[in-house]
Amino acid sequence: MAVKIDRKSLSAFGASMLIHILALGSLAFVVQNVDKLEELIAIETVFDEERVQEQFEQQIETAHEAATAMTYQSGGSVTGAIGGNSSPAVSSRVLEESESLKDPDVTVNVGSVDINGIADIGTDLGEGEVKGEVGAAVDGYGTALSRITQEIVRHMRTSKVLVVWLFDESDSMKDDQVEIKNQFHKVYEELGIVEKQDKELKATAREKEILQTMIYGYGKELDQLMKMPSSDLKEIKAAIAKIKVDESGLENTCMAVSSIVQKYGPLAKQQKRKLLVVLVTDESGNDGRELIDSAIDKVKRFEVPVYIMGREAVFGYPYARIRWRDPKYGLDHWLQIDRGPETPEPEALQFDGLHARWDAYSSGFGPYEQVRIAKESGGIFFLLPGEEENLVGQEAIDKRKFAFYDMKEYLPSLDSRRDYINERQKSKFRETMWQVIYRLNPYIDKELNIQEHHYPFLPEEFQKAGQVSATRGVHALSLLNIAGAELEKIKPLRAAEESTRWRANYDLMLGQIFAFRVRLFQAMLALDQHAKNPPAPKNPKSNEWHLVRTSKMLPPDAKQIKFFNVNMEELKKQEEKARKLLADVVKNHPRTPWANRAEFELIHGFGFTMIDGWRDPRYYDTKDIKFPKP
Repeated sequence: MAVKIDRKSLSAFGASMLIHILALGSLAFVVQNVDKLEELIAIETVFDEERVQEQFEQQIETAHEAATAMTYQSGGSVTGAIGGNSSPAVSSRVLEESESLKDPDVTVNVGSVDINGIADIGTDLGEGEVKGEVGAAVDGYGTALSRITQEIVRHMRTSKVLVVWLFDESDSMKDDQVEIKNQFHKVYEELGIVEKQDKELKATAREKEILQTMIYGYGKELDQLMKMPSSDLKEIKAAIAKIKVDESGLENTCMAVSSIVQKYGPLAKQQKRKLLVVLVTDESGNDGRELIDSAIDKVKRFEVPVYIMGREAVFGYPYARIRWRDPKYGLDHWLQIDRGPETPEPEALQFDGLHARWDAYSSGFGPYEQVRIAKESGGIFFLLPGEEENLVGQEAIDKRKFAFYDMKEYLPSLDSRRDYINERQKSKFRETMWQVIYRLNPYIDKELNIQEHHYPFLPEEFQKAGQVSATRGVHALSLLNIAGAELEKIKPLRAAEESTRWRANYDLMLGQIFAFRVRLFQAMLALDQHAKNPPAPKNPKSNEWHLVRTSKMLPPDAKQIKFFNVNMEELKKQEEKARKLLADVVKNHPRTPWANRAEFELIHGFGFTMIDGWRDPRYYDTKDIKFPKP
């Protein structure tokens, strides 16, 4: 059907926007066969041109509250891996090369963990009770250090011990290092109490320096902070105080563990000492994909338990962002860190409907590589509390903890990445979901990053930015429609899927796809209406326009209804379907990260409106600011 547009009554941008939205409208609300869609739409993934979306400034929105408690999952010995995955038929190359996200399936059996007091610290826990503890929930470093003391005592009963501490040298760890330094004495004080009370340990302690300690920092490389192992507490604390910030911004965790085991493993055996490694970090590390298997081989060969004090992985997403205030202007900036995912490769969408995700929703588990190395080595992964005031994207809804009885059916796979991918490839249900995740990945396809904030104030410049958003909106909606058709096609396979986790992945993804279609259409309507009839700013100091999410749906104006043949009633039907799918996720997967994310989508609504705001002009020129690499 030909559509005649009265260009005299519209600005050049308005006409362009209407043409784009016409395309969006025809794609958004017509169900088509996937094969036919693929014939009509050329899916273009951009790898060569880097178009970095200017990240939004959160002070123009309702402030995100920092979570007062992260999600914890208490750990237990792993008896086997459940779940698996079918790898993507899209590409077999390493995803990190294209900044792709990895969705891992972490299989873990979790049991309760009771942190004993100092009176119980000498209790022999037994070898079997500490094999592969994948998520010991603790309320802080003090509790974790006490638990590590128990582990040291257990090993001291049978041999001399060498403990090598590895501290992440990232800028984001400075506060944690101070806290550990202030509490480190507890380990030795508690050991002293146990020595006096325990006859068996007294006999062993007669040997000279039954316990020796060595301190290292690590980032891109290892940084030795003591000349040689020592039992002098003053010397140990002085070494911790010398931990620097690695300017590279890299955390090569597997390299650090492998190097320590390679260096001290033979020496410990020669001296008949038990080597223990304690790793302290707030990131998942940068070298896990390449080196995790070789690191596990080394720790198993030398029988070295690895104890990790770390943070919870972000749900289905590799990244988080921390707030950093520059010392020159005192402006807040948001720096990306690696914080996940909890599975060998991502099992959730990396797209939030307009651009790459910016949330830090709890997964209930630690990062895949760290949990796996703790489990395989017979160590413990300590889930530290989530009171991280500078972590961006932890919504108020995310403050609750996930209890074991709620999460036991959703355990991620701890299989090797190769085995995980092989299993995923065998399942059409899982493989199809992975293909959707892969294609809707803004870290691979930069054209999926649609501008939400910081639109120029001048009409001419606004029009240019709006045209880019409209073009990208057409591209994104075409992919969303293909994804929706593909997910609907595999719906009959859901009942045969054995993994509750993968069924939850499907339910959330389907609800998000339908929600994102409505939301994206609404964003384009808001841009078009603003371009045709720009309102006067409410604040005379404003210098930018922002697309803002709202629960109120924006009705199409008379021209939009005429051109698109889409009225408010049709929009409401689409919104109701999306809400029903997301509400089912909350109902069928209560008190889980899937329900959390579905609630997030429901609370933030499906509509958009344009508002004016002010941004400090100094944000536009940051060349004089030296940004840390966290």
